[in-house]
Amino acid sequence: MASPGPAAGAPSQVLEVRFKGLRSDFFAFSGAPPLTEREYVVVEADRGQDIGWVKRAASARDLACEGGCDAVGERTVPPPSRRVIRRAAPADVLRLRQLRDQELEVRRRTRELAVKHRLRMKVSEAEWQWDRNKLTVYFTAEKRVDFRALVRDMARSFRTRIDLRQIGVRDEARRLGGLGRCRRELCCRSWLTSIEPVTLQLAKDQGLSLNPSQISGACGRLMNCLRYEHAVYTQAKKRFPPVGRTIRTANGRENVKSWDLFEETVSLEAGDGETRTIPLAQLKDERRAARRADLDRR
Repeated sequence: MASPGPAAGAPSQVLEVRFKGLRSDFFAFSGAPPLTEREYVVVEADRGQDIGWVKRAASARDLACEGGCDAVGERTVPPPSRRVIRRAAPADVLRLRQLRDQELEVRRRTRELAVKHRLRMKVSEAEWQWDRNKLTVYFTAEKRVDFRALVRDMARSFRTRIDLRQIGVRDEARRLGGLGRCRRELCCRSWLTSIEPVTLQLAKDQGLSLNPSQISGACGRLMNCLRYEHAVYTQAKKRFPPVGRTIRTANGRENVKSWDLFEETVSLEAGDGETRTIPLAQLKDERRAARRADLDRR
């Protein structure tokens, strides 16, 4: 017996759609032909419509079987509540780009209004919804800001619904982008999907300087790479002798001064102050030989 086809109105695709500032959301699509990655689409938005581009596209049928399908039944994944309305026409994309050009003036005008109301805040970004039914403005501030009067002035000035959002400096750097100390694009902008807390303890575990100015990123906070590289150093510590420990080697008793994870070397200091740097594999051989020598003497 042939399997039943999709119900009328059922989505044929589930799409992840990307908007400005790495903002993304999931939408259902029921049209034909199927949408592909990088296509611009008009989607349902907050009290209106917006435009984004398809980052990922998946068949709704495939998602319905996520978790396993068998002869008894299927465990379905509920489709997103919002839908893709249609493919974007060239004129739609042109209008979107014109709105992006206007956002520079929005930021300038909002900063003037913030100064007028004596608000200690930094306006970092603005984003028009494609149908101009909403204007979202992002800002950072050290403390909570009472911006009710500012929102009223903005609504009169821009004649639309205003959404004023306070974000952290890490989120600001992620939205705006830039280069890190390594001269590469910021990790939070290029590939990290979430920003996790970073503490000085992570730098201490990796043997780095504890001076915040030397381990801070473009946002002024500790660099995200301290977090995602931490597990590598934690595992490495299990292979290297602890710094400061005195161990027996082919030269007698020596103190572990430091070790290099990437070069796989260990620096040792003898009792007379003489230092040497040897491969980790050689150090393990010397320690085994020293233990055998101790057993033979006994």
